[in-house]
Amino acid sequence: MAPKRPESAGAVPKPVESPALNQPDQMPLYAALDLGTNSCRMLIAQPRGNQFKVVDSFSKSVQLGAGLGSSGRLSRAAIYRTIQALRVCRQKLKRHRVEQMRLVATEACRRATNGADFMRRVERETGLKLDIIAPQEEAQLAVVSCAPLVSPNTDQLLVVDIGGGSTELVWIDLTGVPRPERRRAIMRMHLGFNACDSRFAAARVVDWISVPLGVATLRDQFRDVEDDSARFALMSWFFEENLAEFAPYKDEQKREGFQIIGTSGTVTTVAASHLNLKRYDRNKVDGMTMTSDEIDRVIRSYLALGPAGRRADPRIGLDRQALIMSGAAILQALLRCWPTDRLSVADRGLREGMLYAQMAADGVFKDGTD
Repeated sequence: MAPKRPESAGAVPKPVESPALNQPDQMPLYAALDLGTNSCRMLIAQPRGNQFKVVDSFSKSVQLGAGLGSSGRLSRAAIYRTIQALRVCRQKLKRHRVEQMRLVATEACRRATNGADFMRRVERETGLKLDIIAPQEEAQLAVVSCAPLVSPNTDQLLVVDIGGGSTELVWIDLTGVPRPERRRAIMRMHLGFNACDSRFAAARVVDWISVPLGVATLRDQFRDVEDDSARFALMSWFFEENLAEFAPYKDEQKREGFQIIGTSGTVTTVAASHLNLKRYDRNKVDGMTMTSDEIDRVIRSYLALGPAGRRADPRIGLDRQALIMSGAAILQALLRCWPTDRLSVADRGLREGMLYAQMAADGVFKDGTD
């Protein structure tokens, strides 16, 4: 699950003796596209030092997984919506002349009996070849994207990626990594969860799990419960029950040195609501920290609004209002389980992870592994 795309150069730089890739305007463009259960999202970016600059982006709610839980198939309407969105992505890729890209599909296409047929149709009608990636790679890429937000004081890290059709959790032990190297150790995980390079102390994955419940699938499971508060409570309890086999959840963990990073539309929406942002601002949200009490106050305010009030709340937005309570139920369940009262907010995920992985693999930026 990783996105990448670069943009064409502007003014032509003066000739230099050093390789062209040393010049920022000569750096290649990369693209990453994430086709999930609810949304189709893409980033086109260009390497900048050990980060990247976003050149273009695309995000559209396509509801690919609508009706999937009952039928086991992607519907004709969902396929049509998604192909239309992918055609827009293809136009952007062509306009920017992007050659380096990673295009992936996740839970909805993994589960659907016609998922492989749909991938072939996408390639035939749009020219885009998407890979259906495994849950482990999805989790791995989400972790890599969050590397810049890892505190040097973090001994135990839990990264939570709440998707439309599934939720990935990865528990990482950093106690064997020197504090100044901990962010870099996370970045090196693009090599694989258990990759080992003797030059570097490695971050150790204690456990990971892909729970087949995301904001769309959990909502659909309890759609028949009419009472808003009861439905929320049932969703939160049910999600917690599905964490029973996640190994670190069984043991008492120390609060000190423990960090949870949450990445998803749910987490960023709750953060924007906490900040009372009428217009979303990534610069204010990405990297901020919320306490469990602050998150709880936002969730209680959502419940007090009711369905009609949530639809009218500009902090939530029309695309998110139908999914925010199932996402909040997942978030609340997670915070009940772990020994911390703080959550780091990441406005980043699969696409950013794919970009980092592609760029590091090509050696076009410094990810701290040199």
